Amino acid sequence: MFMKEATVEDKGLIIDILTNSFQENLSVNYLIPQDSKRLKRIRALMDYSFEICRLFGKVYLSEDRSGCALVSFPEQKKTTLKSLLLEAKLILCGIGPGNVSKAISRETKISKNYPNNPIYYLWFIGVNPDSQNKGIGKGMMQELLAESQRMGRDIYLETSTLKNLPWYRKFGLQVYQQLDFGYDLFLIRSGGR
Repeated sequence: MFMKEATVEDKGLIIDILTNSFQENLSVNYLIPQDSKRLKRIRALMDYSFEICRLFGKVYLSEDRSGCALVSFPEQKKTTLKSLLLEAKLILCGIGPGNVSKAISRETKISKNYPNNPIYYLWFIGVNPDSQNKGIGKGMMQELLAESQRMGRDIYLETSTLKNLPWYRKFGLQVYQQLDFGYDLFLIRSGGR
């Protein structure tokens, strides 16, 4: 095993890994106001993502604690008091009230490309920048693919980082759609459907 399911005690570490890994990401920064609180806002987005995946998916941490992956199962997502509170916190501390319609519009355009059957949505996979290129992400991705296959679900994800495309192709994942949000967002999936 290259990774294990994370616990609530791992939350701070996972938020650190994701914030460090995604602070220059075009897709993340599309939703985050570019102000003096930008890094705190990215942390709030990662906090939200962690909590949503704990409720409606899985959160993984690499055995060496330098990489993580957040997976959700969209058909399991329900509106609860907790999910509403998490969304309110994301709006106030993360994306800001002015970006709510932009976030909803983007998510609607992306989700229109998902199939009707249950998917394995890889929301984030990240490795601390100082631990990258050491096989940590590769090991995690292999285990995520194996788990998605055991569950009979294709993996779906997006990336705005061009240099990630060949990396995903190594695992048999393919770009099936490209969306323009002022930056190119590549929609990627496993399987041939």
